Amino acid sequence: MEVKVFRIKGIFERNGKKEKFKREYRGLKQEDVIEILYSEIGSKHRVPRTKIWIESVEEIKPEEAENPIIRKLSGL
Repeated sequence: MEVKVFRIKGIFERNGKKEKFKREYRGLKQEDVIEILYSEIGSKHRVPRTKIWIESVEEIKPEEAENPIIRKLSGL
């Protein structure tokens, strides 16, 4: 099994305001990283899952990752 890098873009609503987000995660499959995203945004921003809208999920090469932690974990 190979760990892949995914970039997720979307919007969440908090206190009547919509905020854009872009996050990168490592995972075995797309469903795993979506679950991590819901968990992270929900806990950090106190947003229910129904207020989080995912616009795109794309698999990227580890060297394309903007997050330095993801790059480091990928061995770059």
